[in-house]
Amino acid sequence: MMLMKLRLNLACAAATGLILGLAVSVGNAADSPMAAPSLKPESAFGGYLAALHAQEDHDYRDATAFIDAALAADPNNYNLMRRAFALRVSAGHVNEAAPLAKKLVAHDGAGGLAGLVLVEQAIKAGNYAAAISQAATAPHQGAQRYALPLLTAWADVGRHDRAKALRDLETMGETRGLGPLKPLHQALVADFSGQAAKASALYKKVVATETPPTARVAELAGNFYERHHDGIAARAVYESILPIDDSDVGTTGLDRLAHGVVPRPLVTTASDGAAEALFDLASLLDQAETLDAALIYVRLALDLKPDYPLAYLLTGEIRAQQDQSEEALALYQRVDKASPYWWTARTRIALTLDTLSRTDEALKLLETLATEQPTRPAPLIELGDILRSHSRFTDAIGAYDRALARIPKPQADDWRVFYSRGVSYERSGQWPRAETDLERALKLRPEQPLVLNYLGYTWIDKGEKVPEAVKMIKRAVALRPNDGYIVDSLGWAYFRLGDYTQATETLEHAIELVPEDPTINDHLGDAYWRSGREIEARYQWQRALQFKPDPDETKTIQAKLDHGLGAPAKVDGG
Repeated sequence: MMLMKLRLNLACAAATGLILGLAVSVGNAADSPMAAPSLKPESAFGGYLAALHAQEDHDYRDATAFIDAALAADPNNYNLMRRAFALRVSAGHVNEAAPLAKKLVAHDGAGGLAGLVLVEQAIKAGNYAAAISQAATAPHQGAQRYALPLLTAWADVGRHDRAKALRDLETMGETRGLGPLKPLHQALVADFSGQAAKASALYKKVVATETPPTARVAELAGNFYERHHDGIAARAVYESILPIDDSDVGTTGLDRLAHGVVPRPLVTTASDGAAEALFDLASLLDQAETLDAALIYVRLALDLKPDYPLAYLLTGEIRAQQDQSEEALALYQRVDKASPYWWTARTRIALTLDTLSRTDEALKLLETLATEQPTRPAPLIELGDILRSHSRFTDAIGAYDRALARIPKPQADDWRVFYSRGVSYERSGQWPRAETDLERALKLRPEQPLVLNYLGYTWIDKGEKVPEAVKMIKRAVALRPNDGYIVDSLGWAYFRLGDYTQATETLEHAIELVPEDPTINDHLGDAYWRSGREIEARYQWQRALQFKPDPDETKTIQAKLDHGLGAPAKVDGG
């Protein structure tokens, strides 16, 4: 799928080591407060174990309810209290978590998530002095190294001490790898304070940090330029994101400029600014290693600003990554229909409907989106991707054809459409057309490992252009050394060339990377057989069948189990 993550593009990998200090192994839950679990445990210990199991399955509604039941039976158990508190925050039950936060801070000191929640709650209540006092006592570690100065700055904005707010942001220190985080909030504070010249310079710095800027950065900067009647700067920033924007931020901004409509500020209170800060940090944390922490921060952002469209999108994205598609769908549906992010939300609704086996609804919605904006290729690309994922290759080709008709001059980023259509052609038995598309994709993006791998693998499997194909696959492996499927392609290349020793070693490594793929297990079985290791080969083929290959593959593997491997196919190595 082609949707971009909702983040500030803050060089996440570089920042991960600084952020991991707040990664909490908990997550989100249903919007209804303190929802009842689907099962009722018979004891406090049973509730605790049930909570652990539900948490492991990312079923945070039940996890929260179970741990609360255990805590009710043992209310002075601080270990249970800590877990219940963290689960409540992650579930979005921040008001219910706040009393536990007070108890934990009194017992443990002001550190950790409990202290951060008390800061957020004080800002929400308009008690800015209390927020600043609480933030001052908390250790600035992990993500809180950035969260606390940001929240303190917005609390000072709430106290009308805008000069101190800007000084607060300087205490964040070096923010290398965090992209526009600090200058963005410096710009927002200056904008809020009426320091137009300072804000303008800072917004220009923010926009220059990423080329092009993200939709959110463009929205904030463009909104400022519009309100200060700098139409040239506003138009430039909106037009810069049009080629990559999966929202309506750019088109909506340009429409306002065309009609002379001046928008309202996007940040109108200190709570809005604090919510923006928490969302920005959640965006930064939105990666596999820190996904639970991202969920905590975005839930706090929603607690401060319940009508925040981007926060609903990000929360939905996180829950989708945690295989909680029903909740993700509900979150996407809560995005305000008047928001420029409603287009993004509807696209994600379509993808989630497909995940929930409501594919006909998903396809219908994507067709609606394609009709609404007849020059936009994105919904047709998503349509093709869904059809291809269901092996409806001919229909997928038609969708990609329609998408490409909307791309008059394909650019480097359009490699994916040619690649996807090429795969569909290949899978539907139209190899000459597939080859043309894959080569076109490679011309647009010569170092793209997926294209190098797919084209190289297919050439080798067909016994065509073998030396060139092997070089391509080796390059793909160099670009993605931990991609088991690409490593498998290299192993299969060695197998087809008759180098069974090298094939076996390479395919064994591929199995380490992707243990449960039927094709890779099948390939390793073939390599073992050719190496004279027939018992191991049969074992590997049996494993391949356990992982439910396609029906045609199943027949082939079963035939090898019954009769062994036939004579080697001849491959032209020249």
